[in-house]
Amino acid sequence: MDEGTAGAMRAAAFGLVTAVRTDPVDMAGGGPISGLSGPRSAGPALSDRYRCGHNGHVKLYRDHAVVLRTHKLGEADRIIGLLTRHHGRVRAVAKGVRRTTSRLGARVEPFMHVDIQLHRGRNLDVVTQVEMVGAYAPAIAPDYELFTTGTAIVEAAERFTEIEREPATQQYHLALGALHALAARRHAPGLVLDSYLLRSLAAAGYAPSFMDCARCGSPGPHRAFNAQAGGAVCAGCRPHGSPAPSAAAFALLAALLTGDWEAAEEADGATRREAGGIVAAYAQWHMERQVRSLQLVERA
Repeated sequence: MDEGTAGAMRAAAFGLVTAVRTDPVDMAGGGPISGLSGPRSAGPALSDRYRCGHNGHVKLYRDHAVVLRTHKLGEADRIIGLLTRHHGRVRAVAKGVRRTTSRLGARVEPFMHVDIQLHRGRNLDVVTQVEMVGAYAPAIAPDYELFTTGTAIVEAAERFTEIEREPATQQYHLALGALHALAARRHAPGLVLDSYLLRSLAAAGYAPSFMDCARCGSPGPHRAFNAQAGGAVCAGCRPHGSPAPSAAAFALLAALLTGDWEAAEEADGATRREAGGIVAAYAQWHMERQVRSLQLVERA
């Protein structure tokens, strides 16, 4: 990779770009998705193609991917969970990567950003080549706070892309950008996680409202919040038992959704914890299942 390409990738990283769209998504009036898009790499289109050799036609495809998780398989192999840019979530077998002589082992660890070539299989694809694009694992894995936050991000990414091989370009860029931000320590890990969850929910069609009433649309600000209703609710629409977050928490949540990092960084610890609880409850309600790693995340 030449210096120009590397510089362009770093410039597009989390927190360095003020307005980056992964798609025309209306973030509940918050404007473009900013700062959470990961490094954009240049190069040829990464599409399916056939290569012909002595064994006939073998179907190969190449794509950029974030490594989400790994599982042991047999004595020396691993099953790799990937979130790819063009092919959605893919599971593939990396043969021999657990051997000490393997050149691929360190490249297919969780949190890595790779350029990967795969052979399409009936149930599982097979990894044939891997090139490193972003080595985020060495920066994230040794630090407990970063590791638990990164684990929550990749687990949530799996939940947002439950259907394998269904393209999910927005989710790919959001997960990649969040991991890059953790590795670069651009922002507090808890803020990165909450911003990632809010924007991923918006990309999935569950954008919360933090100003106008989520039910009737009456102009805000409103004091109550209800995850089932979709965000802030007015006094007339407020379901029984809906919590009433502080105005500072509402402001922080809106800042995280729109990428206003200057405002987000000004929030104190109590406000961040309050907002984090709201994000966790909202995310798990609309994802319809628990993200277990969220229980391990330490809040400042």
